[in-house]
Amino acid sequence: MKRLLLSLLCLCASPAPGQDAPKPDAASTIPAALTPSPRQEPDNAKRHLSFNEISKKGEAKLVFLGDSITRRWETDGKDQWAKTWAPYQAANFGIGGDRTENILWRLQNGNYDGLKPKLTVLMIGTNNTGHRMDPAADTAAGIKAILEALRAKQPDMKILLLGVFPRGEKPTDPKRLRTNEINALLPPLADNKNIFFQDISTTFLQPDGTLTKEIMPDFLHLSSKGYDLWTAAIAPRIKELME
Repeated sequence: MKRLLLSLLCLCASPAPGQDAPKPDAASTIPAALTPSPRQEPDNAKRHLSFNEISKKGEAKLVFLGDSITRRWETDGKDQWAKTWAPYQAANFGIGGDRTENILWRLQNGNYDGLKPKLTVLMIGTNNTGHRMDPAADTAAGIKAILEALRAKQPDMKILLLGVFPRGEKPTDPKRLRTNEINALLPPLADNKNIFFQDISTTFLQPDGTLTKEIMPDFLHLSSKGYDLWTAAIAPRIKELME
């Protein structure tokens, strides 16, 4: 895993053409987005262990992997989940507040062990921006590491990588701009054989690029209507990939 993480540093540390390579710095470290890290909060630790138990049973055929936006399929999106995703024997592996490094840790510590789903829907990265304003290249490198970890665990599984959802009311919001930068780096991660990319950001936006409280009450998390939009945007692709 250390070799994998070091190889991914090229996404965030390579010098621009014509520039000299940076001199070695004893204080330099692997970016936080690439450093597997557990969540210590009791609820999150318990939830992680519950995912391990689901994995051991090996029954889930569709997995949603991500942060609180994914977790809230169980609350604001529960009706859509029951109607659209539950028939696929779906499992929700979302933990609120997770960043890329937290999912990397989860995959090193039991998540997916014994599980062989046909498809994983991955959407992660907004907390790398919201918590730390990580450079876009760091977050993209973290997402790449997750994809490679998933492929190593389940090479026959397909992955639908979603662009990070927009956040911030206006298109000029700094966090929105950083999210756009992340999403611009994600399409090359898809090989269209096992990994597929879909950016549904515009689904949630008004024509002028703003977000409304009707769709995202806090300009980050989806309302029930937002989950309706999410469902409609990806359902045809999931049906195709699950066949």
